[in-house]
Amino acid sequence: MYIMLNLKKYTILLLVSLTTVLSACIMTPPSFDETAWQAAVARQEPAKLYAPNFRNGAFFNPWMPMQEKHFRELMRWRFSKRAQYSEEESTYLPTVIPNLNDRIEKAAHKDYIAWIGHGTFLIRTQGVYWLTDPMFTKRALLPSRKTAPALGLDFIKNITEPLRVIISHNHYDHLDKDSIRALPKHARIYVPSGLKTYVQTLHHGEVREMDWWERIDFDDDMSLTSLPAQHWSRRIGQDFNTTLWASYLLKTPSVSIYYGGDSGYFVGFQEIGRRYPGIDYALIPLTAYHPRWFMHYAHMNAVESIQAFDDLGARYFIPTQWGTFQLGDNPPGYPVLDLKRAIDRMNRDPSSFVVMNVGEIRAIAP
Repeated sequence: MYIMLNLKKYTILLLVSLTTVLSACIMTPPSFDETAWQAAVARQEPAKLYAPNFRNGAFFNPWMPMQEKHFRELMRWRFSKRAQYSEEESTYLPTVIPNLNDRIEKAAHKDYIAWIGHGTFLIRTQGVYWLTDPMFTKRALLPSRKTAPALGLDFIKNITEPLRVIISHNHYDHLDKDSIRALPKHARIYVPSGLKTYVQTLHHGEVREMDWWERIDFDDDMSLTSLPAQHWSRRIGQDFNTTLWASYLLKTPSVSIYYGGDSGYFVGFQEIGRRYPGIDYALIPLTAYHPRWFMHYAHMNAVESIQAFDDLGARYFIPTQWGTFQLGDNPPGYPVLDLKRAIDRMNRDPSSFVVMNVGEIRAIAP
C-alpha cells in the first residue's frame, strides 16, 4: 500500500511539473529574428548545391544542414501561444469546381495544368499525363482534408495514356500509400534517392530513383530533372533523412514547368533559375509557415515564395499545397490571402500569379 501511495504521489508531482512547464511555454512562445534568418540565407554558397548530400546513412542539405527537431521543440510548438487570425483568414478555402473528369474528357487533345488539390496536379502535355505527389485520400496520417480532391482514384486507375508520376519526398501529404497503390501498372514513378524500395512495395510498375541534378531524357523529346530543395524526410518505419527530397523540372519542346515539392527559401532557387532559364510555370509551395520559429527552415512564407519566383525567373507563379490540410498554426487558406496582400504591398503584377481553384484547368500557354 505504501508503494502504491508513493507511486501515486510521484505521478501527481510529475503531472503538476509537466503542467507547469507547458503553461510556461504557452505564456512564452520563442522569438524569431527574421533579419538574422535572411542574413543566414544570404550567406549560403551556391557551390555547395553540388556537394555530396549523403553522409553516415542520412541525406542532408550541404549548403545549410538542418538541425533535427526533438520532442521538446515539438511540444514547445504545440503548447506555445498561437497567432490570432481574422474570420476570413480562418475560414477561407479554395472553391472546388465539380466534374473535372468530364472537363478533362472535353480537353482530350489539349495541353493543360489541372489542380486536384494540395500538391497534386495533373499535367497533360504532348499526349502524356504527369501527376505530382498523388494524394487522394482523406487524411495525411492524422490531419484531415478541408477540401475534397477534384478527381477520385477511379479516374486515375483508368488512365490509358502514358502516365508519369513524380514524388518529391516521403511525408504523408506527398507520399500516400493508397494513392500509389491505385496507379495503373503502366505508370512510371520517379522518386528521390532512397525511396525506390519503399514505393516498389506499393506499385508493381517501373520506379526510378533520381539524385539532385540528374536528368532523364525521354523518347518524346521531354526531359525530367531532379533538383535540390531545402527540406527533410521522415516516416513511420523510415528514420530521419534516410530518403532524399527534391524539386523537379519538366521540359518539353513547348513548355518548361518547375514543381517545387516542399522547400524553405534557399540559394537553390537562384541557381536553378540561372542554369535553366525560360521556366514558364513555377509551381511553388505555399503552406504551413506559422509559427516562423519552428517552420522557417522547411517552409517559405508569402514574401519568400515571391522571392523564389523571382530567382527562378519564371513567367507564372502557381501556389501549391494551400487550402487542403492544416499542417501548421496558420489556417489552410491563409497563405493565399497573405500572398495577395504581399503582391499588392510589393507592387507586383497580379497577372503573373495564377491562384487556381481545386478542379480548375489552366490551358498551357504556348
